[in-house]
This record gives sequence, structure tokens and C-alpha cells, in this order.
Amino acid sequence: MTVTSDQAKANAPRTLISVDAMGGDQGPAIVVAGCSASASKNPDISFVLHGPAATLEPLVAKRPELQGRCIVRDAQGVVTMDDKPSNVVRNGKDTSMWSAIESVRTGEASVAVSCGNTGALMALSMIRLKKLPGVNRPAIAVLYPSTSAQGFNVMLDVGADVRADADDLLRFALMGNSYARNGMDIARPRVGLLNVGTEEHKGRTELKEAYELIRDAAADAEFDFVGFVEGGDIPGDAADVIVTDGFTGNIAIKTGEGTATLIGNGLREAFKHSIWSRAASLLAYGSLRRVSKRFDPRRVNGGVFLGLNGTVVKSHGAADATGVSSAIKLAARLAESEFTNRLAARVASAQPVKETDE
Repeated sequence: MTVTSDQAKANAPRTLISVDAMGGDQGPAIVVAGCSASASKNPDISFVLHGPAATLEPLVAKRPELQGRCIVRDAQGVVTMDDKPSNVVRNGKDTSMWSAIESVRTGEASVAVSCGNTGALMALSMIRLKKLPGVNRPAIAVLYPSTSAQGFNVMLDVGADVRADADDLLRFALMGNSYARNGMDIARPRVGLLNVGTEEHKGRTELKEAYELIRDAAADAEFDFVGFVEGGDIPGDAADVIVTDGFTGNIAIKTGEGTATLIGNGLREAFKHSIWSRAASLLAYGSLRRVSKRFDPRRVNGGVFLGLNGTVVKSHGAADATGVSSAIKLAARLAESEFTNRLAARVASAQPVKETDE
């Protein structure tokens, strides 16, 4: 959905992004700052910010980049990180998160972005937007730093649901393929299925079944199935899309984050060890900055909820303005590529899935 501003060139339409302004750990000022940073870099997007108008309007007024490109939608309630998803679904109609999802459901906005409670956001998204036909379990996809040409691999699911059978993993492969194609401009993505080894006889029964389903779907869905991949391939160049269940995927990304923190802290301690190590750190400053930028999680901040009748981007709760801006950039790119429609077509190309009793 698009809106037109009097500042737009010759009535050119802008992509409207729905933003839950109250979800971040650092408060609405950081979210508004992220919107402002994104607006200054991309003249083709506008925003509808959801939250208490008395709080948001003064923050927006301080940002010239948002003038004429931002609507404030008053929503007094706030979903906290401690709120139970079931309680938000029952009693959260007055919250900024609910309002942000509604903008997508009604077609007003193209994509919703929130830094808020992941469980609540997924629950609301499923209830309000509904699942795409053929999708039993939605998935959360993230970009994982890698040695591949694009610098990142897509991994899903990373926590939408801890369970996944063979049919679910097939849908994850199709959705991940569509995300890599439309979000990363990879013409023919390589898809791998995460396992404890690359041999075909290894793994649980559902993984072996999924192997056959994904392999047989590859030609029609226009991706290359590379077979089973291992944990070491997640940051490698064996596949562009890593498919797994939410339990394994969530542990994998949290382990990666913890390892990165450990290495970073170790380097800082090493460079403080002596006067010579401090001198060495000055000489290596430029290289260290390049490495830091290369693996800066703010550059790829945003997990995408896949399998819904609408696109939702989950920003990290602790994201700063740069991180929020990155999530908005991803949201805008997916909206401009008509990602939801393309994703629906990919999923529909598979055989009907058997619904499970939830």
C-alpha cells in the first residue's frame, strides 16, 4: 500500500511502513530516530507510527526528515517484554503493537516493524494476519554473517515454533528461497538442510523425509538443493539458505551471538594487557574497525516472519537508531518487491500440507 505526500516528486507514491514505536528497550525516541535516519537515506518511504500521540508527536516534530512523511496513530497501551503472548492476544487491542499489525491487515501499510516482545508479536501476527494457505507453521528468518559472496546466509526457523515435521521443513525451504531471491537478489539460491552430518543416512526420520521433499521440489521452485549441511556451514559458503526447526535454529543464533561476544571481549582484554599490546591495537585499529563493521549485527537487524498474509519484521529489542533503520530498510525492500505475493506463490506451488491439531 502507498501514500502520497506533498513533498513527493510529481505525486510519486511512497511505500508506507507501519512501525510499533513503543516496542524497543531504549524507548520511542530511538525508534523515531531510526525512522528519521531511514527517511534521510530513502525518499521513497513514509511511516505510520503507533503509540501515545502525546509522546510521539513532539519526537516527530524534532525530525525534519519526517515532516510530511509520517502519520502518528494514537495507541495508549504498550506490550512489555514480560507480557504473556496469550494475554496480549486477549487484552491488547489498545496497544501500539496491535495497532501496527492492524495497519498491515487492513492494507493501509505494506510491512510492520516492531522491536517488541517476539512471542507476542508472532501471536498477534498469526491471529490478525492469518497464515498463508499451505503453511502449517510460520517461521522466523534471519540473516547470518557468512563467507558467501553476499556476506550473509538466510537461516530459518530461529524460534517461531520449536517443532517442525518434514512438510514444515519443505515450506521453510520454499519460504527461505523466496526471501533470498527477493530480499538478497540471489537469482538461484542454494538451500541446505541442517543436520548432524552431511551423509544421507544420518539424522532423525523427519529430516530424511524432508531431504526427499526438498530435493524433489528444487527444480520447480528454481533453487539448488545442496543436501544436508552441518553447524559449521551456517557461517560458510555451502548454502545461501539454511533450513532447520525453531529449537535448533534459536540455539544456533544465540550460540553465535555468545561466541562473538566472547571473542570481542577477549580481544579487548588482550589489547589492554601491556603497553606494547596497546600500541599494537593502535596499529591494527583500521583493520579492527573493518572487522567490527563486517560483523556488526545492526547492519542486518531484523528477523522476518514468513508464512503470513502480510510481512512483519522483528527488530532486536535492544536495537539503537542504526539497528532500527536497518530493519526499516529491510522492510521497505521486501515491500517494494511485493514479497508477500511472491512468497504465497512459492508456498502454493508445493503439495497441500496436512493441518495439525494445535
